[in-house]
Amino acid sequence: MYVKCVTFDNRHNGIFNVSKLTTIAQMKEMVSTKFNAPLDRLSLYFQGKHLEDDCNLHDYSINLNHVIQVRIKPVELEKIRIKSEPEDKENIDDNARVADEKIEIKEEVNIKEEKVKIKEEEEIETTSDHYQAGDAIDCTDTTVGAWYEAVILKIVKKGDSTVFKVRWDLPESRNDDAFDVEETSIRPRAWRTLDFNDLEIGQKVMVNYNLESPKEIGHWYDLTISKIRNVRTAKELKGTIHIGDTERTIDDCEINIKHGVYQIEEPVLISERDETFNSRVPTTRRIIPAECKHCNDNPKRNCRECSCTVCGKKTDPHHQILCDECDTVYHISCLNPPLAEIPQGDWYCPDCKVDADEIVKIGEKVKTKKKQSKVVGTNRDWGKGMACVARTKQCTIVGKDHKGPIPGVEVGQTWLYRLQVSEAGVHRPHIAGISGNSNVCAYSLVFSGGYEGDEDNGDTFLYTGSGGRDLSGNKRTAKQSRDQVLTLMNKALALNCNAKLDTKNGAVATNWRKGIPIRVVRSWKAKHSKYAPELGYRYDGIYKVVKYWPEKGKSGFIVWRYSLKRDDKSPAPWTKAGKAEIERLGLKMVYPDNFEAAQEEKNEQENKKENDNEQKNEKENEKRGLKRKTKNDADTNEVSSAKKPKADFQLDKKIRDLIEEDQSNKKIWERCMELITEGSQAFNDKVKLEFACPVCQELVYKPVTLSCTHNICISCLKRSFKAGSYNCPMCRDPLDKDYKMTENKELSSALLTMFPGYENSR
Repeated sequence: MYVKCVTFDNRHNGIFNVSKLTTIAQMKEMVSTKFNAPLDRLSLYFQGKHLEDDCNLHDYSINLNHVIQVRIKPVELEKIRIKSEPEDKENIDDNARVADEKIEIKEEVNIKEEKVKIKEEEEIETTSDHYQAGDAIDCTDTTVGAWYEAVILKIVKKGDSTVFKVRWDLPESRNDDAFDVEETSIRPRAWRTLDFNDLEIGQKVMVNYNLESPKEIGHWYDLTISKIRNVRTAKELKGTIHIGDTERTIDDCEINIKHGVYQIEEPVLISERDETFNSRVPTTRRIIPAECKHCNDNPKRNCRECSCTVCGKKTDPHHQILCDECDTVYHISCLNPPLAEIPQGDWYCPDCKVDADEIVKIGEKVKTKKKQSKVVGTNRDWGKGMACVARTKQCTIVGKDHKGPIPGVEVGQTWLYRLQVSEAGVHRPHIAGISGNSNVCAYSLVFSGGYEGDEDNGDTFLYTGSGGRDLSGNKRTAKQSRDQVLTLMNKALALNCNAKLDTKNGAVATNWRKGIPIRVVRSWKAKHSKYAPELGYRYDGIYKVVKYWPEKGKSGFIVWRYSLKRDDKSPAPWTKAGKAEIERLGLKMVYPDNFEAAQEEKNEQENKKENDNEQKNEKENEKRGLKRKTKNDADTNEVSSAKKPKADFQLDKKIRDLIEEDQSNKKIWERCMELITEGSQAFNDKVKLEFACPVCQELVYKPVTLSCTHNICISCLKRSFKAGSYNCPMCRDPLDKDYKMTENKELSSALLTMFPGYENSR
């Protein structure tokens, strides 16, 4: 494993080959030697934490390619004390007396201001021309911007303004205390429902709408109707939603009219009210979303989601306590141990409460981690290899359940480590040989020849299912110790076969080419196969399952066997045509980021060690040199800093024509075309980088090319406009509210041709 160290001023940086068990003190020594800095002036930091000498890299979760910041403390400057002559005593006394007088004056001013403030806040009951206490109204909530049913309790005068004391007209469980609003935030409660046939375009009404999920129950907003569709089979209403009493709006909203369309009521002078005025208010409340979807706010139903998480009862709300971290509700009597009364200040439930012994206080060291292992008595340093590191990238161009080739990954592409195959999305599991879903199919497999009876004939091979081996004691592999069963990944691989699933006898495909495609990766560990790569993991294309069956293996236990056959348009990598295609595309071994720099550092350390041991026996030197050379050959595959030969890769004429048609992105395509000579992989990576959406950070889908030449997904731009942001997300170039979003068909066609299938994950 290797990490990168960089100083705060970026003057020094370097790659270091380390283990997860390397202590911070050892890390400091390596940095001190590399950067030529005094050890006592070095401090290391990672993710804002100061790294303590007694801990190791694993304690701070430092992984492959992580960056450790290095601070080299400057030489401490000599402190210069400036002596000042003391003032004479009389001046000191005068200053103190003046200060006391200022304090007394300030206190008098504060008292007067408080009296004025109290006087201003005095509430004097008053009247209004349009409203009176007890009126049923609609009041807008400033947080949601919707209209809710409420009741006026009192009208008062505060200073020069008239304030209405209001309470929500909601179920008791959701009601709050009275609050103050101004007259602009209230209006008479809507009581007349409108017939759909009477609606007109341009009319302003009140409707139910959910801003996040339009098909679900939402809140009540004002709507200006822009489109009415009234046919025998459907009734649709579209328009602009108005958020409360502000100028915020959302256009092109589809309204669910089954909850009713209400007429907005205008205020009526109290003097003009008739006897039927109060009877107009409906007796039933308008529908609003339930706070608890589990019990739908039913007060008679026990619910552990919205009430006590222990007993679920909604009784004794005054004895319920809320966790200040997770908002979970508890009865104080249901706690273990129970509480006699609700505590003052913050309170945390048993799941959120942090053990005080685990808190790292100022001056203390971080609590060290211990890797648990069932292997007793071993001194193996498990932290050096690549098997224990996590992914630093993730394939997002297609989903995890994608069937078939990965867009942009060519047949014959080889990676040095299994971890990189996972990052590319070709085979996502780190260790498992089969990737899939037991209810759908298998998506990919790695052929390593690790099971008994595996046979490889190139275009066809026999594959043994997984399971039936005892891997306890932290073993990575073992002999067959029990029968395999057709479940989990074995079942998933069987579902790829174009035949009815038979968990007892297996099946043969009626037409094997119609089976579900599966990506196959060959590993260099399949030593018995002449078709396996010499080093690393190679993508060999699409295969189909011809048949599967159970049989007794060499160990005497039942194993499930699968016969797979290649069905890919690209030539196989081991054939003459396949090797020529790999050379044409410029496919090279893919190394992890910074791997070559780390390998050079490793070689320098080994060369230094060899020079230090020159006085030893010549025979021992030869053995050590031979062993080291073999190790370097296996690790680096002769990684060289020499200039790479140019690839003979050329774009298909169809793709080139589509690129030439996209004139609005001409300069971007020119930058991408500069990497043509480095091969298809380098070119594809550059295209993904240049045409990444600044909002979702993925390859743009149905792109809109703005006037500033930045590209963004049309769906991302619509969301940005709905959120009230009328700028380019990349450069903040202003856009009109009525900006016409037009898909760049030329760019869209080029990307879909280069990366077929990536649209399925959008």
